[in-house]
Amino acid sequence: MSQHVRDIMTSRLVTVEPRTSVSAVARKMRDENIGAVLVTEGDELRGLVSDRDLVVRALAEGGDPEQKTVASACSADLVTVTPDEDLDRAVELMREHSVRRLPVVEGRRAVGIVSLGDMAIERDAESALGDISAARSNQ
Repeated sequence: MSQHVRDIMTSRLVTVEPRTSVSAVARKMRDENIGAVLVTEGDELRGLVSDRDLVVRALAEGGDPEQKTVASACSADLVTVTPDEDLDRAVELMREHSVRRLPVVEGRRAVGIVSLGDMAIERDAESALGDISAARSNQ
């Protein structure tokens, strides 16, 4: 029996609005011990910002991180999956688009996120990535 995205996705979402400062997003990531935050406006998904995005697209450009908004750093051209999609399709999309995280949506509303680490834990928990990802999720 094939597995679906809903079987392994994280449904506890951490979201921010596009006008949230880069500093506030970085603090939220630190406090929640996560590497990505979904950018939403109301119930609608607008983007995803990772810790790497903050560094490369915001901090490296200079300026005051309290004044710079997450809209300037987030990936707005998102690749998404639905909860009912097959895990193999999610892996294929990650590989094809060179992404480590996929927002899970129903319509334009985010309902979860699935990461490369989630896949590694599910598919090969004994692999180095699976082992590291499992340890991080237990912290």
